[in-house]
Amino acid sequence: MYNKLVTLFGSDNVLKNEPMAKHTSLRIGGPAKYFITVNTEGQLLLALGALDREGIPYFILGNGSNILVGDKGFNGAVIHLDGDFKNMKCVLSEDQEVFDDEAVDTAVISAGAGAMLSQIANVALENSLTGMEFAAGIPGTLGGAILMNAGAYNGEMKNIVVSVRILEKDNSGKYQINEYSNSNMKFGYRTSILKSINGIVLSASLKLIKHDYEMIKSTMNDFLEQRREKQPLEYPSAGSTFKRPLGHFAGKLISEAGLKGYRVGDAMVSEKHAGFCINVGNASAADFKELMNQVAHKVFLSSGITLEPEVIFIGDF
Repeated sequence: MYNKLVTLFGSDNVLKNEPMAKHTSLRIGGPAKYFITVNTEGQLLLALGALDREGIPYFILGNGSNILVGDKGFNGAVIHLDGDFKNMKCVLSEDQEVFDDEAVDTAVISAGAGAMLSQIANVALENSLTGMEFAAGIPGTLGGAILMNAGAYNGEMKNIVVSVRILEKDNSGKYQINEYSNSNMKFGYRTSILKSINGIVLSASLKLIKHDYEMIKSTMNDFLEQRREKQPLEYPSAGSTFKRPLGHFAGKLISEAGLKGYRVGDAMVSEKHAGFCINVGNASAADFKELMNQVAHKVFLSSGITLEPEVIFIGDF
């Protein structure tokens, strides 16, 4: 299969037994059997067809910022979206729209699923568009952010997404591209319709509002400074380890259970922010998963509240 993939995509775009620790923000993870970089939608379809014919499982990799890959790796193909998937375009609207009883100018940024949120936020800033400030410090791609309805500082993707182009299989097993409106995306807390369908985000359109450049820049810088002050950015992590329980904060519950600094091997609950589990050396996936299990158990014993992982588990542990 490796030779077939090389024939299709070239040796530079197909790696065999590629350590996933090189491609995740946790710096943890065993090898993927195949690591394929695709640069166009046509190449993505070609890759999926080849993998389907051989019955090889796959997953789409964004920036690897919220996944934990098992120590035994992933016995399938990791598909990385590059090239055209990182393109973006900003188009100013010709007509004003009404938001909160006020007529405002708007614009739509269209971007590929592989575009980094921080880069899209910078394009928004350059065009004096508000609405993306919350995403400036999120270390993920647009595709992953839509999948998870990423959010921070009272902002979420659901507030700015207009439409999403999704590649999915029809009942006959044929791939087709469908466009989903915001309402059809079924956005919720860290979830979307993509959690229930076998679909791949190709691109999306985001609607933003024209605003004062300096105010946007100031808000963005304030959010970035808060991240630097409160989050353990000096260590590899997968961002927030657990989802926020209804009416509570995961980090506060973990801290109240006395778990700051608690560790399993080199996997540790951050002393700076208990909502983050970090890799302080050479943590294994088994260490990290066991730390998460123990933290969830101890929090339940102390508070009666069940923590759900925000980190996505991939591969064999």
